[in-house]
Amino acid sequence: MQIVFLEIDTDAEWAVCSLGPAFLAAVARQAGHQARMLRIPESEPIDEAVARVRAAGPDLIGISMTTRQWLRGRALANALREVADIPLLAGGLHATFSPDQVLGEPGFDAVCLGEGEAPFAALLRHLERGGTLATARMQNIWIKGQPHPGLAPPVAEIDDIPFMARDMLDERYGVRHMTTQRGCPFPCTYCAARMYDQLYDGIGTYGRRRTLDSVMAELKDIRANGELNYVIFLDDTFTINHPWVFEFCKRMPEEIGVGFSIHARAETLNPKLIAALAAGGCKHVVFGVESGSERLRREVMKRPVTNARMIEIFQRTRDAGMIATANYMMGVPGETREDLQATLDLHRELKPTDFGYFVFYPFPGTQLFEHCRQHGYLPENWQSLPARHDASILNLPDLTPGDIAENYAKWTQVREEDTARRSVPAAAPVSASAC
Repeated sequence: MQIVFLEIDTDAEWAVCSLGPAFLAAVARQAGHQARMLRIPESEPIDEAVARVRAAGPDLIGISMTTRQWLRGRALANALREVADIPLLAGGLHATFSPDQVLGEPGFDAVCLGEGEAPFAALLRHLERGGTLATARMQNIWIKGQPHPGLAPPVAEIDDIPFMARDMLDERYGVRHMTTQRGCPFPCTYCAARMYDQLYDGIGTYGRRRTLDSVMAELKDIRANGELNYVIFLDDTFTINHPWVFEFCKRMPEEIGVGFSIHARAETLNPKLIAALAAGGCKHVVFGVESGSERLRREVMKRPVTNARMIEIFQRTRDAGMIATANYMMGVPGETREDLQATLDLHRELKPTDFGYFVFYPFPGTQLFEHCRQHGYLPENWQSLPARHDASILNLPDLTPGDIAENYAKWTQVREEDTARRSVPAAAPVSASAC
């Protein structure tokens, strides 16, 4: 069977593809099937994309989508359905937390809810025996027109999941992407990562971390089969379970010996761990700061970390020789103009090496999405509006669209000023003999 996964690009031409299809492709190949990935660039007309997909000869099409990928993914799926009757399965965050919306479109035949490896393997066995997608009956795979299938517990031993099929990721220059865990223990209201844990509440434990032996084995496998120059760990928070992290920092330089980057939270770091990360080869730490308003972080985002702690951790990260990146959010329910300014003020104190800034979007499945829906902040046509990073779709009581646009422009100016400052070479020191 030929399985074709589609990656729906939204912004950058080079970004790692969705990880889900890389895991599913590995499962499919273990079962003797073929799997490949097609990137659908943002600039490619839908009719040309449809022709490319059909030319690949798929027996089954899979699309993993976040909400940002949804509108274009929907357009492509519906266009495919008009010219071909190829079974199409959707997975990922949007399919998991907005399954009714996905199944309501003519282009989609089924959605995969939650963790997909075991359900996908069961689906392939069913199809291999001559069954059809319409007659499939297995947990996690919700077929259009059928009742909710229920959820199977997550794979008990996460080490049993095969390594990702690397050719599905479109990695370049020996920069590799890894995950060491699934799930997140933190209750952030804006993030869907925690919602997976809640999805499986009463069914099984979603939060699991791979053994160090498994992580090292995958890194060695990558090196044995291609370039390995740098590793980007995509875990939502790499710095939980400190004994695991300390041991990783000891083994990484001994067994692998390449630099890496991580995502961390200031409240999970301390001086000893920062020193261990730097000694272990960590070059870059990405922090979710979100807001400079402690009130907003504590009461709305459920991020009870102080600005003083963030300032300290950023300083210690830089002092250890690592790049510190800060990510900020604006346009959050409950935010005021004063809160927007507080974030700019904190940025100047954090002095990050780099930063990102994004307008808040209420992703389905999150607590803040439900908050927005209950309080009437969502416009009636919200499902047809793109999930952009530079404009808000919400009708907020304390911020106007103009307020958010003005603040976004301020961040853009800060970005331009920082870029110009970094591009100016430092003055050469004057030697004593030149005086």
